[in-house]
Amino acid sequence: MRVVGLLFPGEMGTEVGSAARAEVIWASEGRSDTTAKRAAGAGFRDVGTLGGIVQESSILLSICPPAIAEEVADQVAAAGFGGLYVEANAIAPARVERISDTLGGRGIRMVDGSIIGATGVNLYLSGAEADVAEVAALFSDMAVSAVPLAAGVGAASALKMAFGGWNKIGIALAAQAHAIARAYGVDDALASEGVDPGRFVRSARKAWRWAPEMEEVAATCEALGLPAGMGEGAAALYRRWDRHRDGFADVDALLADLLGRPAKPS
Repeated sequence: MRVVGLLFPGEMGTEVGSAARAEVIWASEGRSDTTAKRAAGAGFRDVGTLGGIVQESSILLSICPPAIAEEVADQVAAAGFGGLYVEANAIAPARVERISDTLGGRGIRMVDGSIIGATGVNLYLSGAEADVAEVAALFSDMAVSAVPLAAGVGAASALKMAFGGWNKIGIALAAQAHAIARAYGVDDALASEGVDPGRFVRSARKAWRWAPEMEEVAATCEALGLPAGMGEGAAALYRRWDRHRDGFADVDALLADLLGRPAKPS
């Protein structure tokens, strides 16, 4: 059976890795107990270190926080990886192209990937046709749908930036709207007009990951000559929810964080 390395088994990474028609390995060095339990529950084999992953894998799936995407790719290249690298992080096309150039200079093939989980989980892939086909074959008839794009490196990431900006800036706008309404005591009236606070309450636990992604959206817009302010504003808003990382927060606590004032008494 083919061996696929996973960097790293977060929530989405674990879902994608679990769908691969391969033996999936990961490295526990430097990772948390929560990650270790998630990986063990998915049946991934722990090889201890990045070097172990590089040695055994023919394909590497990089699904990590956007801020460290280039650092991770550099570490993989330095460790001597010689297979196919799937850059599936929520980063701007320009960063993906830089990573591709860096890896290509080391003789490492790369496929650009983006994960969109709106309806099921779709893994969009772009790059050299043969490499895209090789990655897509891992997910044939599986819970994750591989969707090849007839385009080069950068296209899959551009799709992620387009969808992520549309979706997550929209969520940030709903939170902003409720913060304004809360400041004047009219948030119940706003909800009655169809602006559902549940949309951002459900998402706040992911804000620590979304803030860097919104900066990538802003960078993509700037590169295209589009206004970057919407992505920058969403990133700044999401950073006010850092303390709720992977936890639960109710609407009062979230709005208090945005407005910089105590939550309403229960």
